[in-house]
Amino acid sequence: EDITFERVVVSPAPGEPGKMPFWHGDRPGRPLELGRALGAFQREVRAQPDEAALGNLINDYGLDAFAATNVLLYLGEQADATGVVPDDRTIVVERFRDEIGDWRVCILSPFGTPVHAPWAMAIQRRLGERFDMPVEVMWTDDGIVLRLPEAADDLPLEDLVIDPEEIDDLVMEALPQTSLFSARFRECAARSLLLPRRRPDQRTPLWQQRQRAHDLLAVASKYPTFPVLLETSRECLQDVFDLPALREVLLQLRNRQVRVVQVDTAKASPFAQSLLFNWIAAYMYEGDAPLAERRAAALALDKDLLRDLLGAEELRELLDPGALADLELELQLLADGRRARNADELHDVLRRVGDLSVAEADLRCDTSGAAAAWLADLQHQRRAITVVVAGEERWIAAEDAARYRDALGCNVPLGLPREFTEAVPLPLETLIGRYARTHGPFVTDDVAHRFGISAERVAGALAALGDQVVRGEFRPNGSGIEWCDGDVLRQLRRRSLAALRREVEPVEHDAYARFLVAWHGIGTDRRGIDALVESLSHLQGAAVPASSLEREILPARLRQYQPAQLDELCTSGELVWVGAGAIGAGDGRIRLCFADQLPLLAQAWEAPVAPDGPLHDALRAHLAQRGASFWGGLRAAAPEATDAEILAALWDLVWAGEVTNDSLAPLRAYLGAKGVGPTPKSAPRQRPRPGRLNRIGPP
Repeated sequence: EDITFERVVVSPAPGEPGKMPFWHGDRPGRPLELGRALGAFQREVRAQPDEAALGNLINDYGLDAFAATNVLLYLGEQADATGVVPDDRTIVVERFRDEIGDWRVCILSPFGTPVHAPWAMAIQRRLGERFDMPVEVMWTDDGIVLRLPEAADDLPLEDLVIDPEEIDDLVMEALPQTSLFSARFRECAARSLLLPRRRPDQRTPLWQQRQRAHDLLAVASKYPTFPVLLETSRECLQDVFDLPALREVLLQLRNRQVRVVQVDTAKASPFAQSLLFNWIAAYMYEGDAPLAERRAAALALDKDLLRDLLGAEELRELLDPGALADLELELQLLADGRRARNADELHDVLRRVGDLSVAEADLRCDTSGAAAAWLADLQHQRRAITVVVAGEERWIAAEDAARYRDALGCNVPLGLPREFTEAVPLPLETLIGRYARTHGPFVTDDVAHRFGISAERVAGALAALGDQVVRGEFRPNGSGIEWCDGDVLRQLRRRSLAALRREVEPVEHDAYARFLVAWHGIGTDRRGIDALVESLSHLQGAAVPASSLEREILPARLRQYQPAQLDELCTSGELVWVGAGAIGAGDGRIRLCFADQLPLLAQAWEAPVAPDGPLHDALRAHLAQRGASFWGGLRAAAPEATDAEILAALWDLVWAGEVTNDSLAPLRAYLGAKGVGPTPKSAPRQRPRPGRLNRIGPP
């Protein structure tokens, strides 16, 4: 609503959850000299014994004992993860897979954004040509993050360490396609007065500046020598980037003065996690994106970092219920093509899924009713046995006899091979781990009911499984804390992401045209005031020609349109009409809005030029002081003017959006007098009521 020097005043948006406004402000990047000093500091700390390094941090750098200990622990954890800590003589290239199987590559370097930004653009350009698909990049003062497609298993070092002689050309080719270039172009265009304000004393909204700058850039890009384009390129290459420093770093890499260490890790190292926090923030605040795109972006984030950032992992709104149902059928071998076709395959089912009753086993057989005979055959061959689990007789593979005996106290028959009856380590943990691998998200009570044990034993076993299972809130429409196998959750996220990406795929132009017709209800059999309200809700705020409103626009959306219904909405105060500029001498555009939404919609309107004259000022003053007035009151406000002059001035104010009427009768009379607005065929013959004029002010 308002932006001042110390605060931004906002209002809740209908239909959207509230969230704290977020601005990621620009800041000068870390210069190369400071980056080298920081790298030298990390190298010197790692080179000293812990006791000596702790003393130096306290005595020479002014840290207290807690801060100094944290520094040592942080650097030590990084060394444990990657084997080496990046410094002024070492750059670490760390690679690991994210939650959907794509490669994340983190180039860990202390040299700062002025070096990393052009380096990342050049890498993006080169890798995009190599893989023939877009490569996502993000840079900070502490390094570069790349996201590569799953098929990109091979990443030669030559694609990352670019020749110093080639870096300028690559950066200049990649620069015009970046958001940085667009933002700097908008600023340069504004300084060049190419984005004029409607009024010098009013601030132009940023979104309007972006739209105008985008249109200007589309035209200016056809002229390579356009001064603002050249100034934008110069500003990026000289003021934002430090290309000489980048060339120096690349030359040191080529001469082996700075080494590159490549490592593959199972998950992000501490230094890489700090980079990925910035990656997550880039998607968390993309509030203008469609909902499906926002959910798809969130699914692509690392779950560990998302949990650290938010305090808890909330996937209930992200995971697709259909994908979850399909995956559970496959994990339980209930899907088509996964059922057992003979006794040998049923034995494999028991080993993979675990204990099953005869009815449950029959559901997993390709031939209905064959499970009992196949299980009897397996029992005769000593490959399957029966045990009692949770008070129910179930079948298990003979190889699991010791696990069920030691974990659940089941009695197993004699005569089994010795290797099947020897004690196994962590029997309950292995049973619950298999349960997790063959099920979607579950709660502890599900496992306790399945195995007939207490929820406390289940919770202890799940805790012992460690990273094999993930704790959070996953199942759509679920409640409470759930558990899920890590690989199962990864598959579920991948399938949900694929489903969401299909939802945001572009459609054909004819599909959009069909949607518009259906959205506005054109050609339907709707009628009545409720249908009129629905149609107006889709039209409100749009500037439409007044002469076409009741002649073409509303009759196309309603069968047997009745102007009296529109008058009823206006006279009751529920609907307001506002002028949006004259069209010649006999017509104009109007906007229809519901009264409670007028203040919200009017903020985005660009009002026509306000009429200026003594008669206009007198009418404004009268309406501002007296409020809604009839014609007699307005006539008294300008006694020296004629009726025709007052009427002309009123219509000037109407088309400027400053004055309206609580009825459409004056508008119909105006259009009828000009010969552009014939009365609709369904209009009742009645004497027009002049109504009262209201001042609403410029939108």
